[in-house]
Amino acid sequence: MSDATDARGVGQMRQAILDRVLRTAVEKAGAPGQLHFTERQLYYEMCRVLQPWHRAPRRAQFTSAPALTYDAYRDTLRRHGPEPVPGLLPPTVPAPRRAAGRHTPEPDLFDYGLPRLLVCESDDIAAMLRANGVPTESACPVYGASELPLDPGVLRMLALAEHGTVYLLHDASARGLTFPARFARSVDVPEGVRVVPLGLRPRQAGALHLVHGRGPAYAAVPAHGPAPFVVGGTGAGTGAGTGPGLGFALSRREREWLRRGRFVELAAVNPASLIRTVHRLVREVRPPRSQLTGLRQVRRAGFLSWPTA
Repeated sequence: MSDATDARGVGQMRQAILDRVLRTAVEKAGAPGQLHFTERQLYYEMCRVLQPWHRAPRRAQFTSAPALTYDAYRDTLRRHGPEPVPGLLPPTVPAPRRAAGRHTPEPDLFDYGLPRLLVCESDDIAAMLRANGVPTESACPVYGASELPLDPGVLRMLALAEHGTVYLLHDASARGLTFPARFARSVDVPEGVRVVPLGLRPRQAGALHLVHGRGPAYAAVPAHGPAPFVVGGTGAGTGAGTGPGLGFALSRREREWLRRGRFVELAAVNPASLIRTVHRLVREVRPPRSQLTGLRQVRRAGFLSWPTA
């Protein structure tokens, strides 16, 4: 048997393995409930099937190199056949800008308060969240960065709400950490409206053991990251907030990770996990406390402490 025949046989075996991995990744990306997902989310799901580092304990923070090149993934996707992959969304094509509210004849559309709004650095992630019903289930409109600046009517609705808040989602990258500042420069946020960056931070990516990419080394990594701020007021450790505060310090490990040119896209997060996290964070639902945490609080308070309320 010639070397060419051997190589062809190995190539065919590799293709068969990747085809099977793709089918498994499609099932995992759409679970539970036949979720919609982007092409890049499916790529990262294939990487998780090949290298399930996400199952490691979260105490050990690390990100991993991709288990598959993007070209090999695209080749596998093309071999899937003429039928569309269940749940796979088409690439986002920026549409011509239209004024918000033009789809409805209601004259009082902007007379109601809007408690929250989510803006994603990635237009594909914004489209994915909309396709999975996040705006309806969490009463939170979702926009992509290409849709900025926000319509003045939407900004007025945020100002009318008692605690109007704009939440931001961005990549764990040197550029992603600047998204809150870029948002503030492009949007005239009304006074009293909070702007809350949700992440992704490098340490969050490390806790989830996400797949990282690698680009040009970024030497000028900021020492601090963005924190919640209130325009015209006082944010969480930010002072008078006329722009994004620098309320938390990036750890030395995070800065070193960024200086090595590493980055993690939001698409690297499992679709179901991303949707659950967005629902919880925009509605400000705190995770349940463990029994151990409760016992520690009881110990600090004292079993016979008199109620203060």
